[in-house]
Amino acid sequence: MGMNKDNPPLSTNFIQNIINEDLKNGKNDGRVHTRFPPEPNGYLHIGHAKAICLNFGLAIANKGLCNLRFDDTNPSKEDIEYVESIQADVKWLGFDWEDRLFYASDYFDKLYEFTLGLIKSGNAYVCDLSAQEIREYRGTLTEPGKDSPYRNRSIEENLDLFQRMREGEFPDGSRVLRAKIDMASPNLNMRDPVLYRILRSTHHRTGDNWCIYPMYDYAHPISDALESITHSICTLEFADHRPLYDWVLDKVDYSGDAKGRPQQIEFARLNLSHTVMSKRKLRELVMEGYVDGWDDPRMPTISGLRRRGYTPESIRDFCDRIGVAKRDSVVDIALLEHCIREQLNQHAPRVMAVLRPLRVIIDNYPEDQVEWLEAENNPENPSMGSRQIPFSREIFIEQEDFMENPPKKFFRLSPGGEIRLKSAYIIKCEEVVKDENGAIIELHCSYDPDSRSGGATSGRKIKGTSHWVSAQHAIKAKVRLYDHLFTSENPDDCEEEGADYKSQLNPDSLRVLDDCRVEPSLAAAEPGSRFQFLRQGYFCADAIDSQEGHLVFNRIVSLRDTWAKIQKENRSNQ
Repeated sequence: MGMNKDNPPLSTNFIQNIINEDLKNGKNDGRVHTRFPPEPNGYLHIGHAKAICLNFGLAIANKGLCNLRFDDTNPSKEDIEYVESIQADVKWLGFDWEDRLFYASDYFDKLYEFTLGLIKSGNAYVCDLSAQEIREYRGTLTEPGKDSPYRNRSIEENLDLFQRMREGEFPDGSRVLRAKIDMASPNLNMRDPVLYRILRSTHHRTGDNWCIYPMYDYAHPISDALESITHSICTLEFADHRPLYDWVLDKVDYSGDAKGRPQQIEFARLNLSHTVMSKRKLRELVMEGYVDGWDDPRMPTISGLRRRGYTPESIRDFCDRIGVAKRDSVVDIALLEHCIREQLNQHAPRVMAVLRPLRVIIDNYPEDQVEWLEAENNPENPSMGSRQIPFSREIFIEQEDFMENPPKKFFRLSPGGEIRLKSAYIIKCEEVVKDENGAIIELHCSYDPDSRSGGATSGRKIKGTSHWVSAQHAIKAKVRLYDHLFTSENPDDCEEEGADYKSQLNPDSLRVLDDCRVEPSLAAAEPGSRFQFLRQGYFCADAIDSQEGHLVFNRIVSLRDTWAKIQKENRSNQ
């Protein structure tokens, strides 16, 4: 499962405390059985990753089990593509449901039979009110609702109508089955909620076998019970639904098909700064072309993070660090970036890539000479060894590493100035060449042949060090520089002022550089492989577009660790 199953870390969050108490009291015969129940109506995002890590992690830590169950009760929005993507994401994060893959649709026959029993016991009725009328009858937070005029139908009439709903006799939306609870309940979810609706839509598993489908709040507790789930963990917005969860378990006779009774426990969902976590909004961004699909590296989807270059270890680390709380809050995306930066600092090879090339000709270097110089792969991890990089008379440096009229404390190259080339020589700018428009196109420099490591002048103090690549050997590459998808820290806030969250989209969330140069060691970079480009950040060879002869790199994160800076400032203010 990607984690140590023999000695798993036992968290101390409030859910684990509940489990500890249950185990101590012998509840559920000492079993811990959780589930992750996604709807197959979109791709999973980083918030779902938190739920995956929590559900599977609690099962592993307590030597229990965790199911993967698809809540496929709304076929109009579901697709097999989403089913497959969700399974791929859970596996990629390092978890395994083994033989426990389930669907709510597995239980459609049983749900129907249980519902007949619910009607026979007088706890459900068929209602002919329209959706709008149901809302009007429901009341408000301060006013009780009104009974439906169909609430007192006889059990026989309700059974007859519900069976005819099942047989397809009535049009979509014309009738629903509702629980008979209390229209004056202070909890709006208990005011005779809808249990079944008529919906003619081909289901990805059951085809056209059904034209009525259960609502999530009805199917979910029964599915939990049938799978003998002990701890049904969900997000805070379902706290007000818990009385309905318990009511269903009280009224439906599932005892012959399950052992024990599941308990619903709510935790705070993940809200991440500079993004949106609503699946509906993410779908809008995809469908309306604001991003290039669900796996666009700017998206907070697991597939987008994977394509950008995040590792499963970094995401699990992030989910562990944010913990499990009872109150909603916004987590700074800088923490997520810190987690991947911290991992890659130890494990990513460090290479040289020039993103905006400026040609440099070293006039006193022999024209036909090529030297292969040794460069360390990662000073933070000496076990990664070193590699050979070519040096020749013509090289590329970054355009920003040269200024014709530099300000004070500019420690790069300028006319008459010197810099040290990483793992190579000290060079001095002798001449600047411009085109007819006055743009700098080329520098002529000289080099100090004794300034390499071990040379007579290798100890000369030079303040600036620049990365570079040999022009003769460099490989051309495309580089995508990604930034936050939204300029606003919380793009949802603008909706309170009547604005569209899409008005907060960052126009510079993607910049593409088509004429970059990378060192030849990257010629055969495997799709998905990660590197630190010296002084530029951490990059990943795009898993889809990058191939030998056509290299495409995505910037995962810059080198600047905003989170570490925030933490340092917090400590200094304490």
